Amino acid sequence: MLEKETGRRKPTGFPHGLVIATAITWALFQLWIISPWPTTLGFGVFNDTATRALHLSFAVFLAYLSFPMFRGSPVERIPLHDWLSALTAAFCACYLFIFQDGLSRRPGIPNAFDVAVSVCGVVFLLEATRRVMGLPMVVVAALFLVYVFLGPHFPGLVSHRGASLSRAASQFWLTQEGVFGVPLGVSTSFVFLYVLFGAMLENAGAGNYLTALSFSILGRLRGGPAKAAVVASGLHGLISGSSIANVLTCGPVTIFLMKKAGFSAEKAGAVEVAAGSNGQIMPPVMGAAAFLMAEYTAVPYSEIVKHAFVPALLAYFSLLYIVHIEAVKLGMEGIERPEGSLWGKIIRGGLIFSSAAVIICLLYYFLAWIPLVFGSYSWLVFGAFLVSSYAVLLFLSFKFPELPEDDADALTRLHKVTPVLFSGLYYLLPTATLVWGLMIMEMSPGLAAYYACLLMVLIILTKRPFIAWKNRYRIGPALQNSASRLLLSLVNGSKNMVGIALATATAGIVVGTVSLTGVGQVLASLVELISGGFLPAVLALTALLAIILGMGLPTTANYIIVSTLLAPVIYNISAAHGLDIPLLAVHLFCLYFGVMADATPPVALAAFAASGISGGNPFKTGVQGFVYELRTAVLPFVFLYNQEILLFNIQSWPHFFWVLISSMLACLAFASATQGWFVVKNLRRETLLLLLSMIFLFRPDIPRDLLFPPYQELPPERVLSGVASLAPDDPIRLHLKTEFYDGRIKDQVVVLPFKGTEAEERLLSAGVTLAWEGDALMVDDVALNSRLEILGVNMDDPTWVLGLEVARGQPAKWIFGLPGLFFLALVALFQRRRRDRGEGSLAA
Repeated sequence: MLEKETGRRKPTGFPHGLVIATAITWALFQLWIISPWPTTLGFGVFNDTATRALHLSFAVFLAYLSFPMFRGSPVERIPLHDWLSALTAAFCACYLFIFQDGLSRRPGIPNAFDVAVSVCGVVFLLEATRRVMGLPMVVVAALFLVYVFLGPHFPGLVSHRGASLSRAASQFWLTQEGVFGVPLGVSTSFVFLYVLFGAMLENAGAGNYLTALSFSILGRLRGGPAKAAVVASGLHGLISGSSIANVLTCGPVTIFLMKKAGFSAEKAGAVEVAAGSNGQIMPPVMGAAAFLMAEYTAVPYSEIVKHAFVPALLAYFSLLYIVHIEAVKLGMEGIERPEGSLWGKIIRGGLIFSSAAVIICLLYYFLAWIPLVFGSYSWLVFGAFLVSSYAVLLFLSFKFPELPEDDADALTRLHKVTPVLFSGLYYLLPTATLVWGLMIMEMSPGLAAYYACLLMVLIILTKRPFIAWKNRYRIGPALQNSASRLLLSLVNGSKNMVGIALATATAGIVVGTVSLTGVGQVLASLVELISGGFLPAVLALTALLAIILGMGLPTTANYIIVSTLLAPVIYNISAAHGLDIPLLAVHLFCLYFGVMADATPPVALAAFAASGISGGNPFKTGVQGFVYELRTAVLPFVFLYNQEILLFNIQSWPHFFWVLISSMLACLAFASATQGWFVVKNLRRETLLLLLSMIFLFRPDIPRDLLFPPYQELPPERVLSGVASLAPDDPIRLHLKTEFYDGRIKDQVVVLPFKGTEAEERLLSAGVTLAWEGDALMVDDVALNSRLEILGVNMDDPTWVLGLEVARGQPAKWIFGLPGLFFLALVALFQRRRRDRGEGSLAA
């Protein structure tokens, strides 16, 4: 599986050197175009078309040289046909760069050679994708291509007028509407440097450090190895953003220790599958999909990181609790019983945690203070701070033994947290640089990653020479070793990017088809017809489609397709039901179920990777991993309706802590209900109480809205005065009835954002004009491309305004979460009594 990620062919001699040189050149090219140096020096400046073309050229060239055509193809040499394919594919991808002047003079009117290059480019791209990503991705793209050309022959609802070869060539290859569109642009501008950043951290030893730190903190607890596996995978998710990479990186150590502690091969693999899969939803990296999300939703990446943090924290917290339940069931103990009293350990742990929290807060405010004082020179001050901090932490690490690499047995001997913590604390500085750039300086994601990579270059090049100097070894071999590690990081980063670049390019075919044929509107009508306009049914269909597609597609490609096709449908149907759901929440919903696919049988790629390490049955590992991942499947349905979990509409710090604690307890209740265990084995009525507790804690708005309706409806004659009296943050909620030409009647509440102060001004800014026709208030005009038009309201069908919904006072939502606490306490009380009486064990 690891070879599948980075290339299974292992040539020697000149071909090997060429692959290495190409990979290094690609990495250096990506660092150059993201850095501020091209614009500063006025040299080597490339436009978006050029960078995307060159990015894809490197990817297809490496794909044909690194991945053989078939399983039986030679792996020690590169056949002639692969050399020709690599050069042809690279030329086709570079065509937009080489001939961009000529193409700009004939936009939309390609000549015969343009069309030929476009056809060859698509064919060679699909073949490269098949080699690297497998057949499913190619099949999906091919189906969309067939739909483009055979549109007139499809049934009425999904038919379209079709497209000529010339038109399709222009759409898919010669413009930025297809292969070279937004997905590939994000891969070029942002994703590469984050993958390179992860490769640098791994080669520097950060992955080993994070794993060892997790085991030193949690290894002593009941089921400690499994809990440490969860935390280690979460920390690895900070730097990799890939489920399979997480499993393959952490698995050899964590699965070994989980089996040693008493977990079966299947459960050990399943824990790693669930933990590794969730690495894709863990900020600040979150895989390639999060950067695409920033482009699609026009939300800054720093905001996406903020809103995605709590759900990711809940996912890992609930998995930790599931692991604890499994450990209790099996009667496990930790790696070694700690010495000292329980209260003493709790007090020490609390002091360490609180001290760390205070230090982090002080650092945050100090770093936020730098740009306020030093302005444009902030990066110099911050750079000096980073270099001095690195020097201090590196020399501090000399007092502690260096961690062994790739030695699972050694982890069982690392009992003290302090030596492990300080032996590699400087590894956290690059991540701090990333967060500082994104959250404080509000840099672009690519530029923030660029500075983080620069710091990683410094760490890789200086760490081992300083260690050699300290131990009075020869510095020359250490310098050579450091240089080799840096080059290996560049090579691994480029090889890891091949699949992502090809996936985003191929997904561009789907995006181009949607804009060329209008299939998005067709799909919206089809989904609405199947679901009857019932939002939960639409969400269930979207989740099912994401899981099915994800069985054959990587998460990034899956997210692109599902969000392109169905995110607008969910957003518009929710607006038609009067729900003001942020577009970002809808896109996170699509991402979460794309992640679920990696742990969903029968494919479950992460499960196959984990079972290869554990020696367990792949299908049983996948099924168990899917059961563990059910808590990840619940979260998207919850945060669409309760957006406080995404940190929308948080009013104060107490409000934030209530949302966080109540959500954690809700996750705990759900995990206990699905695992059949809380303090002891659940009775059926206790499982029911746990599920009720989860509902009250996750969705306290349900009982509140039943008892205290959130809106009152003003009659038509009071609509204008009601609109004028709305607060600036309140949307216009019009209750409309539309009678369509085919006799259908649609009754809906639409949510319309507005600007201005006067009623007419607000309605006009919302894209609607109202007028009285006799005793009825009617929609007189609808602005082009307004939300109302997207929801199906237009001038061809009469639409009556039945009223205006205005907010009414309601009690605080947290009050209605208190019954959830009561039910949870009640189950705990019942089960403790049964435990004290010796009941409730698995034997009972």
